[in-house]
Amino acid sequence: MWSVTESESARTEWPVSPPPPWPAEVRATIWWHRARPAGRALLRGRTIPISVVMVIDYLNSPVGPYREVLASPVLQRPGRGLGAMPRMSVPFIAADSETSVHGGRTHWHLPKVLADFGGDVLADASVSGAGVSGDESSRGGWSVRTQAKGIGPSFPIKGALGFAQPSDEGSVLATARLTGKARPARVQVAASGPSLGEWIAPGTHFGLQIVSGRMVTGPSSLLSVGHV
Repeated sequence: MWSVTESESARTEWPVSPPPPWPAEVRATIWWHRARPAGRALLRGRTIPISVVMVIDYLNSPVGPYREVLASPVLQRPGRGLGAMPRMSVPFIAADSETSVHGGRTHWHLPKVLADFGGDVLADASVSGAGVSGDESSRGGWSVRTQAKGIGPSFPIKGALGFAQPSDEGSVLATARLTGKARPARVQVAASGPSLGEWIAPGTHFGLQIVSGRMVTGPSSLLSVGHV
């Protein structure tokens, strides 16, 4: 499974999750920045050099409430079977739910691992994960910290997020559709780990907060190598 060190795990068995679609009520802070060289090196091909990162609070879902952090080092360009919108490719994703980890790995080819979360995704938040062997001091220990401040009133939002996960067979595609209320934000970021500190840029970035929303993540499909 395509991933960075922070999303590697020696564990292979997780509590079984239900199949998609997965509806959920969510709150989230999303930010983006120009991709750094280390981020561009993670995925070659027809890409857009923009990194997208988000911390999400799932207030409810088919596996109960949980929190999540994910990052896409670059975006994949539309076309060639990927659809009309850029798609994220996610080598780093973590949650505080074992059943959610199963769902990510089984249903969407996302290399999800367990993490500890603190704070509020719409304000000050912290996320940390252990190394590959599960020991905080072992290879792969990491952290992401954010301080987010919303700007102005919220406004209605409706849209979708597309994923394209590299695999040996091609690209695993999925779409999450969202309706809710959002507002612009400034997000101060710090990230550390074997790779995260190299491709998630520190500092203050422009972003968007999902103040309240309903998201439905649909099933995945395979775009075979010959069509990519």
